[in-house]
Amino acid sequence: MFPARFPIAAVAVIVTLTACSAPGQQSGKQADATGPIKVANINAQSGQLSSLGKWENKGVKLAVDEANKAGGVNGRQIQLDLFDDQGDPTVGTNLARKIAGEGYVAMLGTAESAVTLAMAPILKDAGIPNITSGQSPKLAALKSPFLFLNAPTSVTYDETLAKHLVDDKGYKKIALISNNGTYGAGEHDAFLAALKTRNITPIADEAVTPDQKDFSASLTAIRQKNPDVLFVGAEEVESGLIAKQARELGLKAVLAGGAPMGTDVYVTTAGADNAEGSVISSPYLSNDANPASKTFSAAYQAAFGEAAELHGAKAYDGAKILIEALKQTKGAGGRPLADAIRAVKHDGLLGDFAYDDSGVGIHATQIGLIKAGKIVAESAG
Repeated sequence: MFPARFPIAAVAVIVTLTACSAPGQQSGKQADATGPIKVANINAQSGQLSSLGKWENKGVKLAVDEANKAGGVNGRQIQLDLFDDQGDPTVGTNLARKIAGEGYVAMLGTAESAVTLAMAPILKDAGIPNITSGQSPKLAALKSPFLFLNAPTSVTYDETLAKHLVDDKGYKKIALISNNGTYGAGEHDAFLAALKTRNITPIADEAVTPDQKDFSASLTAIRQKNPDVLFVGAEEVESGLIAKQARELGLKAVLAGGAPMGTDVYVTTAGADNAEGSVISSPYLSNDANPASKTFSAAYQAAFGEAAELHGAKAYDGAKILIEALKQTKGAGGRPLADAIRAVKHDGLLGDFAYDDSGVGIHATQIGLIKAGKIVAESAG
């Protein structure tokens, strides 16, 4: 998605969350049973997708800090090291090789589907379980015994969205604009499939690139079709730019999409007035949904001085699942850890996790709306 820049230099961004003695020599297949347990968190800390990676790292860090404070895993502390993949698959593959050779028993991340897909074969060969925040259906299609998702795939997000827009609201004139990266293509294909089952053919279907900034040509073509709904399949910043330019061109359609449109980055980029009324499919809409989300959001706010949101919440869930599995294996990695992850039944912030053979553990989302710059449940909208 982005050109590779100093792939190995990305390793310089490392955060160690334990003050233990030097770690024992570990690997995905074999581990020292006395030293700290090495877990890698690989996520973009620079580049256009860095907001995702920073949110995710905070969710992971919170879960690990809580576990270490409570005694760690069978008395052993978890050493969490953060690596910057820059949102670049080439950097990601270099980092996958690095952690495979440096004794990491598991990996949390990345938030970017394209990077996760590039890393997956290396991690599988090394026997390193990976809990990712990517949601491309291509991740589930791998059926790797070492790859797990901490949120639904785009299929779930977009089936929920299509049900709301078509079945519940009765919209028929729907246009699509999506990028041709791994995330955007997954969103496009999943939403198109959900429309097809409802005998809806989009009146426009525009493709853009992940790093594009000017969408006037595509949006002008869409405006001429006068759609009721414009589906946006893109990450946070790009979705915001599309929303902003759509409104500037006078496009009045309801804006709809997946979780990226439920973030402050989307609202800030689009402008609150332009984002108003956007329809979002997400498994985590509110920090006040239930006692668990309230407890999580209070701890997140205390630790980082900012409000929690979906990406931190799902990374927190993924880290909690990994920690529980590590307790079952007494810190051992490899296939035993992968099997233990698959066996975990977790009542999480995003719902009840139960992993299937594709590595997907949760299969439901909700509908939210942007109101006055914030996401609210559709029923409260």
